[in-house]
Amino acid sequence: MIEKGKISAMQMGIMMYPTILATAVLLVPAITTEHAGRDMWLSPLWASLVGFLTVYIACQLNRLYPKDTIIQYSGAIIGRFPGKVIGFIFILFYLQINGIVIREYAEFVVGIFLLRTPMILVLASMTLVCALAVRAGLEVLGRLADFIVPIWILLLLLIILLLLPDVEVKHMFPILEKGIIPSMKGAAVPQGWVSEYFLISFLLPFLRDREKGMKWGMISVLNVTLTMVAINIVILMLFGQLTSSLTYPVMNAAKYISIADFLEHLESIVMAIWVAGTFVKICVFYYAISLGTAQWLNLSDYRPIVFPIGLLLVLFAIWSGPNLAELSDYFTKTSPFNLPVVQTVIPMFLLLIAYMKKGRRKKMGEQHE
Repeated sequence: MIEKGKISAMQMGIMMYPTILATAVLLVPAITTEHAGRDMWLSPLWASLVGFLTVYIACQLNRLYPKDTIIQYSGAIIGRFPGKVIGFIFILFYLQINGIVIREYAEFVVGIFLLRTPMILVLASMTLVCALAVRAGLEVLGRLADFIVPIWILLLLLIILLLLPDVEVKHMFPILEKGIIPSMKGAAVPQGWVSEYFLISFLLPFLRDREKGMKWGMISVLNVTLTMVAINIVILMLFGQLTSSLTYPVMNAAKYISIADFLEHLESIVMAIWVAGTFVKICVFYYAISLGTAQWLNLSDYRPIVFPIGLLLVLFAIWSGPNLAELSDYFTKTSPFNLPVVQTVIPMFLLLIAYMKKGRRKKMGEQHE
């Protein structure tokens, strides 16, 4: 087996929490408000359905092929060559998505904090740190998540609590003024984000308690949904429909905090949330790419290819778009389609074919008896 390390199902759920939320916290509220208006806080609820479905599909496929990832069992389900094609699509897809995530990170850091720092330096330094973590193995990634995520949640709660004195509930009303459709349109972007839960298919074979995989996957989706709803409600009650005109609403909200002329300028907390959460997110994607590539090439170890893949990630980050406006355009127009298609629809078809093959084998077995 390429990966000898093991993590618990709970660690998997903890790792996936910032993997979905790290970038969504800063970008999704503005994009959602554009379509859903005052009902933007409802959109994560509709989006979560895709997350629950994706976790179910990943766990069912793992139940049929307990020791394999999608790179391996796609060949067993649809044949060697088509399986290789599916595996290549997933590797290339995650390379592109992780490149975009790294570029988002760099755009935020350079655009808000390190104004004179060359972007390539920010891209390369984060990729190098993540490469070292991925080379250390899955157990190290699990322990890193155990350490980082509780601090990450506390910082996020601190920002929300400090904003509560300034919120105005009137911004939420009237609820469902134009019916349910706007909130469902607003769910288009976040449902692409939660479809990333299919990454657990690269983690499930290495769980110590695989029988709890679905339980902790579902708990993680629920926690992500509740967090997104809470953030959306606070941002909506603070800025109202102006939210759609802001690039980073949570960052603007942190600048808004002022308590007794003493507790002010808390942008550094948002920065810490962004860096820590994005680090875990990039690592999980990076690990899936490295492990998947090694399996696709039938290598005995994924570690020798971690640094070469890091170079590819930096290139994909540079190629992903000339600026943040282009990336935002990708999130609003392209990601609502290509993220769920690759991570939910394709695995769903693989699961259906696997069930059909299993049923046929069972029927043939009964006939032979």
